Amino acid sequence: MQQLYTRLITQDKAQFLLSPFSSGLVATAAIISEQYGKVMITTGGAEEKTYKLGNKNLFQLYSGAGQYLVGAVAALKEKNPNARVAFVYEDDPLTKAVNAATKELVKQAGLVIALEETYAGSTTDFSAIIKKVISSKADALLGGGHYADGATLARQLHEQKAGMRWITLLVAPDSPNFATLGDAALGISAPSQWEPQVTYKPDFGPDAPAFSKAFLEKFKIEPGYHAAGGYAAGLILQHAIEQSGSIDQTQVAAELNKMDVTTLFGRTRFSTDPKEHGLQVAHKMVLAQWQKKNGALVKEVIWPSEAKSADIVY
Repeated sequence: MQQLYTRLITQDKAQFLLSPFSSGLVATAAIISEQYGKVMITTGGAEEKTYKLGNKNLFQLYSGAGQYLVGAVAALKEKNPNARVAFVYEDDPLTKAVNAATKELVKQAGLVIALEETYAGSTTDFSAIIKKVISSKADALLGGGHYADGATLARQLHEQKAGMRWITLLVAPDSPNFATLGDAALGISAPSQWEPQVTYKPDFGPDAPAFSKAFLEKFKIEPGYHAAGGYAAGLILQHAIEQSGSIDQTQVAAELNKMDVTTLFGRTRFSTDPKEHGLQVAHKMVLAQWQKKNGALVKEVIWPSEAKSADIVY
């Protein structure tokens, strides 16, 4: 990754950078962007610690890892204040950061942590872990990791009749492909940086319906948050360049530092505190849940209340 970003700067003469996807790769690329003094908008690096190393040119578009499951815990507490929660998550830097923050939220909410298990991302048989979940008498499960493991975990929880009344998984349920699980997908929720149903009123650029329509026409698939985030990163960078009237790194960075705007992706504002420079401080996650409408599986926004498209199903 460091070789690729070095090449982008030294050979390809990139003036500004967009990050790779995943917190680990962002951390690696950030070493190079800082070394060469290049502004980099990160669209896919949610782990907060990268922004706490004194970086001056790094700007995080996504909500940080600590915010991922705020909605899931709030919804769960609302529906069952005595819930017993099993944490089952991939052994990965982002998921570990998310779950560390979420455990504190669960404790603050007065819910019980019944189990904590990690697994390798390559896991294809969750039988042993599911037995532990059942033995723990958990009625809610929080965790997951990426698509393949999350979808497999959801399917096997259903097949093995684990009896969960609430499941929130990272990444996998956000994909349209998750609907191919059929009844195993029903009721499962996922935190998302963005969903097509959001109703933000942008200060500039298209709103969510216009973006979704154009994206679908061009690529023949519905946009997910990865697509919207990538597009918003370009919008934010363009806006900073236009506002500064320059492509000077220092001037563009100064515009990003004072920016507080709303795009189709939601609100964006970056921390200017030297201890956490560039950390996203305004964007809100949404919580989406797979529900049945007219016999078909559909994904609905259930949290926060001001953005919801349907009620929570517990």
